[in-house]
Amino acid sequence: MAIYLGSPNYFLSIHRSPDIIAGTPISQRRCRFLLLRGVRTPNVVRIAAERRAIEGVSEELNAVASQSLDTVAARRRVRAAFLNVQERLDHFLFKAAPSGILMEERYERNSKGLEVFWKSWLPNLGIATKATLFFCHGYGDTCTFFFEGIAKRIAAAGYGVYAMDYPGFGLSEGLHGYIPSFDEMVDHVIEQYARIRERREVAELQHFLLGQSMGGAVALKVHLKQPKEWDGVLLVAPMCKIAEDVTPPAAILYALSLLSYILPEAKLFPQKDLGDLAFRDPEKRKMAEYNVISYADQMRLKTAVELVKATREIESKVEEVTSPLLILHGAADKVTDPNVSKFLYDKASTKDKTLRFYEEGYHAILEGEPDERISNVIDDIISWLDSHVAIQ
Repeated sequence: MAIYLGSPNYFLSIHRSPDIIAGTPISQRRCRFLLLRGVRTPNVVRIAAERRAIEGVSEELNAVASQSLDTVAARRRVRAAFLNVQERLDHFLFKAAPSGILMEERYERNSKGLEVFWKSWLPNLGIATKATLFFCHGYGDTCTFFFEGIAKRIAAAGYGVYAMDYPGFGLSEGLHGYIPSFDEMVDHVIEQYARIRERREVAELQHFLLGQSMGGAVALKVHLKQPKEWDGVLLVAPMCKIAEDVTPPAAILYALSLLSYILPEAKLFPQKDLGDLAFRDPEKRKMAEYNVISYADQMRLKTAVELVKATREIESKVEEVTSPLLILHGAADKVTDPNVSKFLYDKASTKDKTLRFYEEGYHAILEGEPDERISNVIDDIISWLDSHVAIQ
C-alpha cells in the first residue's frame, strides 16, 4: 500500500501487520510492550536514507551537504556554503529572474519561542505595490531555492511576495522534517504572516495566499481559520485529499496514531525519491539536488499521522472554502492527484473559482517543466492576481 501525500520527495509505505489485519485493538501499553520486546507493530520497513553525491561540486561541498540536518544551525551552514553555487545554476528560474528586486531576509522569534525565517521580494524602487502574496511551501521544502526565481517574477509584476519556512523546515528552528501538529504549524504561519501584514508599507493592501503541494493544505487551513482575512487563495498541485483506494484502513491508522505518541520523531517510513515523477525535464530534475536543505530522509511517524489527519479534515470542509480560488495542476501529475483538484473545485462554495490543467504537466509545474511552460504558469498566476486586484 502506498500513499502519495504531495511532495516530490514523499512516499509512504505501510506493510500490514497480522495483528492489525485481524482487527484486534492494540492499546498504547501493548504497543510499548511489543516495541520493548523488539516486535514490529505495525510491521514497517526501515530503509537507510543517504543523500546522493551532487554532480559538479567539490568533494568538500558534498561532504558539507551530507551532514545531518536535524538542527537549524547545520541547515544554515549548508545553505550558506551552497548559496553561490545555487545562484549560478543553468535553470530558467534563475537565468530569467528580473533584476532590481528588493529582497530582505529576517529571523523572528514567535510566541512559542521558535526562531522563524522569512523572506520578502518587493518591486523595484519607484514601482507601487499592487497587493501582497504570501507563499506556503511543500513538504520537506524551503522558500529559499526554486521559489526565489518564482518570487522575483511575481514581484517584478508589482506584487510584494512574502514566504517563510515552517518550524522544522528550511532555515527555521526545529527538528528537521518534524510536524508535531499540523494545526500548530498552520498557527505558526498565521502568526508570522499576521505580523508582516501589520507592517506599515503593506497594511492597507490586499493579501493573497499561494500554496504549493502540501503548502496547498496549509493555505487552505489558513483560509478556513481566517475566512475574512484573505482576498484570494491560489493553489498549485495541492495536497488536499488522499484517494480512497490508497487510504490505510482505519485499524492501521489507529495503530499508527498510537505509535506516534510513543515514537513521534522516529523515522519509520521509507521514502521513495519521486523526483522523476515530479520533474518532466530531466535536466531540471538534476538541479533539484542542489536544494541541499530539503528534507529527504524517511518520514517521521508523527509527521505522517498529522498529514493524514490534515487532509481528512480539509476533505470534510472543502464546502467551507469561500475565498476566490485559483487551482493549477499538471494533468499528468503522479504525486498529487489532479482529480482531487477537480473535487476541490466542484465542492468549494465560492462562485469565483478557476481550475486549470496543464497538458502533460507533472507535479512541479513551477520548477520542473520546459521553460515555456514554467513561464506560462507564472504568467497565469500574475494574470489572475491582476484581475482580482482590479475587481476588489
